[in-house]
Amino acid sequence: MMIDYSKIPSPCYVLNEQLLRKNLELLKKVQVEANIDIILAFKGFSMWSAFPMVRDYLAGATASSLYEAMLCNEEMKCKAHTYAAAYNPKEFETIASLSSHITFNSISEYNRYYPIIAEKFPTVSLGIRVNPEYSVVETDLYNPCAPGSRLGTTIENFEGKLPEGLEGLHFHALCESNSYDLENVLNSFEHLFGNFLPKLKWLNFGGGHLMTKKGYDIDHLIKLLKKFKSKYPNLHIILEPGSAIAWQTGDLVSTVLDIVDNKGIKTAMLDVSFTCHMPDCLEMPYRPKVTGATDPIEGKPSYRLGGVSCLSGDYMEAYSFDKPLEPGDLVIFEDMIHYTMVKTSMFNGVAHPSIAIYRENGEFDVVRTFNYQDYKNRLS
Repeated sequence: MMIDYSKIPSPCYVLNEQLLRKNLELLKKVQVEANIDIILAFKGFSMWSAFPMVRDYLAGATASSLYEAMLCNEEMKCKAHTYAAAYNPKEFETIASLSSHITFNSISEYNRYYPIIAEKFPTVSLGIRVNPEYSVVETDLYNPCAPGSRLGTTIENFEGKLPEGLEGLHFHALCESNSYDLENVLNSFEHLFGNFLPKLKWLNFGGGHLMTKKGYDIDHLIKLLKKFKSKYPNLHIILEPGSAIAWQTGDLVSTVLDIVDNKGIKTAMLDVSFTCHMPDCLEMPYRPKVTGATDPIEGKPSYRLGGVSCLSGDYMEAYSFDKPLEPGDLVIFEDMIHYTMVKTSMFNGVAHPSIAIYRENGEFDVVRTFNYQDYKNRLS
């Protein structure tokens, strides 16, 4: 389904509903064939206007804060699998009332809140996040298993036994990774925590499973999951991918506002910002694909792509285009639905792009626009 971007207001995030369904169908296949649950991680995709479709395919959602737990109940229509790096005592009981599962980051925090759960929320299943001490993630900013990581409990802290009332363990060690990476993480996890597994009810494999990426070995993943489940039939297995749900399901439409030429370096100034609207491009960092553009080719029109904020580093190094860019031309950033809207800001008062869905029936539906009041109401 081709989208006529010339008819879309700029700037705008555009989710392609057909592509989202394709991803969800693949995830459903893994759920059914491996007999596991895949749940949506809001930290990667929380575009709740698309949740009616997501609910038809996935088993629930995971939240990492009070607000995400509230969104889960309101828009996913289910209780949350909740994990937070630390819980605020003022919020904890509300979070517990909105959760089916609560995972703690440390044993000390677990012990502090366990009496509250046991007394007031006995149906909530409790877990602890652990550190499997293995990761293939090369960027430290995204590596939860880096030495000294604050995320997850290491094996020595258990002192050889599980806390009273504990029903599950949770690990998260991947980032846009493949099934062979998961296999290596599982080997390390099982080596460290295998003695506990027959005593538990569930195990959460966390996120980072990029099973909707082209070339991902789905068959290997299903076999790996089945093999693990056959070894521990008592365990209910949960995966909570962030990127995989909305991977390559839509774009960010932007427009050239000006061309700046300083000392032979041309910059196409856009009506979007990397630091405001695509922060992972600077933080990860990674270089987004741009429709119709390539890495620099000598002799072709080439431009840095500049964000509209006043941050000096708000740009991407040069791309080449088939013809010179001019003010008013569209620049389409591909695959900008996951880990984008969830991290945007209004730094500098830069306008937030609209949010839209290109429906399966060909209709274009703008589901949210932003204005000055949205900016002002974030401040005081």
